[in-house]
Amino acid sequence: LAVKDPTAVERANLLNMAKLSIKGLIESALSFGRTLDSDYPPLQQFFVVMEHCLKHGLKVRKSFLSYNKTIWGPLELVEKLYPEAEEIAASVRDLPGLKTPLGRARAWLRLALMQKKMADYLRCLIIQRDLLSEFYEYHALMMEEEGAVIVGLLVGLNVIDANLCVKGEDLDSQVGVIDFSMYLKSDDDVGGKERNVQIAAILDQKNYVEELNRQLNSTVSSLHARVDSLEKSNTKLIEELAIAKNNIIKLQEENHQLRSENTLILMKTQHHLEATKVDVEAELQTYKHSRQGLDEMYNEARRQLREESQLRQDMENELVVQVSMKHEIELAMKLLEKDIHEKQDTLIGLRQQLDEVKAINMEMYQKLQVSEDAMKEKNEIIGRLEDKTNQINATMKQLEQRLQQAEKAQMEAEAEDEKLKQEYVTKSESLQKEFSQKEKQLLQLETDLKIEKEWRQTLEDDLQKEKETVSHLRIETQEIINLKKEFLKLQEKNKQLKRICQDQEAALQELASKLSESKLKIEDIKEANKALQGQVWLKDKEATHCKLCEKEFSLSKRKHHCRNCGEIFCNACSDNELPLPSSPKPVRVCDSCHAMLIQRCSSNVP
Repeated sequence: LAVKDPTAVERANLLNMAKLSIKGLIESALSFGRTLDSDYPPLQQFFVVMEHCLKHGLKVRKSFLSYNKTIWGPLELVEKLYPEAEEIAASVRDLPGLKTPLGRARAWLRLALMQKKMADYLRCLIIQRDLLSEFYEYHALMMEEEGAVIVGLLVGLNVIDANLCVKGEDLDSQVGVIDFSMYLKSDDDVGGKERNVQIAAILDQKNYVEELNRQLNSTVSSLHARVDSLEKSNTKLIEELAIAKNNIIKLQEENHQLRSENTLILMKTQHHLEATKVDVEAELQTYKHSRQGLDEMYNEARRQLREESQLRQDMENELVVQVSMKHEIELAMKLLEKDIHEKQDTLIGLRQQLDEVKAINMEMYQKLQVSEDAMKEKNEIIGRLEDKTNQINATMKQLEQRLQQAEKAQMEAEAEDEKLKQEYVTKSESLQKEFSQKEKQLLQLETDLKIEKEWRQTLEDDLQKEKETVSHLRIETQEIINLKKEFLKLQEKNKQLKRICQDQEAALQELASKLSESKLKIEDIKEANKALQGQVWLKDKEATHCKLCEKEFSLSKRKHHCRNCGEIFCNACSDNELPLPSSPKPVRVCDSCHAMLIQRCSSNVP
């Protein structure tokens, strides 16, 4: 007879006792009313049996004073594996009456039963065998299959509602002794089989409902997680959409600002031009008034000199104003030129981008053509290889045709040409060797066919990707066309601005010519005033004789004033007339002044 292992016998006995205690507890609880107290004997016996099952094969741990052997260590490990067990462990540690680890373990078992999660906690513990090996021996009940059976039996305790008072109970000093008299059969057990069948059916229904609830809770939690993820993705998409809208609004605002700045610059230049035109007209009017005043100055010289000095000061002030206005116009023109240069730089950058995109398009088109050509070549090669395989299978008896087909296969297969030629040379020596080699070649061609098919598949995938890239590039080219249209619009605007600038430059040139003419006229007036400053003209009544011929004036000899020196002479002495810019008609001058003025004109002196 074979000797049984004592640890296996102990495990079997503990398993049978666990079955009896759990079955008796469920039956008695159903007959008692399902809500149990801590004084209920079957419940106490159940905790005793569970304590013995957990103690089986427990390793002895060395402590500071003595050797310690307790089940609190593995039960305390449950909170690390199952997060919901943290509440039980925390409440057990906070109980004031418990002093020993065994008492804490008993309290933990009672709280787990009240929560109806004892089976779940122990199942998590049994799965982690590597962690349990620190506390139990290899032959312990919790390390073997009996532990899994007991955990399965504990699921049936979920039908029991227990109301246990752990706080005031003395769990440290209890003695765990199993009462076997409770599990002996009696006559009442035979009559209660039908009732047990009904109770088992009810328990099965309750277990089914609880499992359904657990599954529904898991589905609800997964749906909540999906809803949260969808909400997060929705919020992210909304944020991205808001950012894109803000970017569009900013770009539109920048566009409006640039357009408003352009219009402001145009308005400023127009205002400057209008102001300069008004100033020129005012100068012309003042010049006309001054020319009229010169005729009056010849009648009243002293009064005119004072007025001339005042007019000269006014003209100088106006000239200073004109110079400042000219500087402002030049600055505005420089700013416009800077803007035009910047726009030209941006246009050059856009052209470069256009050229790059065109080059990329050409490269992609060339790659597409190369890939299509390669696909066609591969399809031809695959067709040829299939034809060769059919020919080899059909013409196994004819060796000469096989040699020609092998030579054709050698010509088409790039890497295997030399090998196949050498094989065909050797095959001509013996038919049997050639037959075996042909079979090998068949296998190789089949593998080549498979490789070619895979290669064709990869090429089709690459072609699909290339088509996608071509579609993307078409979209980009459409965008580039739109940019080109905008670029043409900007070029038209640039041409318009150039035309406006050219018109403004022409207007400025006209103004400069008019200003130079006005300066020359003012210098002529200044020279005339200087010539008149040192002389005192005679009155017509006091002048009776000509200064040149010293004859008395009469009707035939009329008085004439020299417009340069102011001397009075007769018409017979000098009939010299000169055109001056200060008078519309030619004026009379004496002979000496006439010679001096002609000499100045010959020497280009104004």
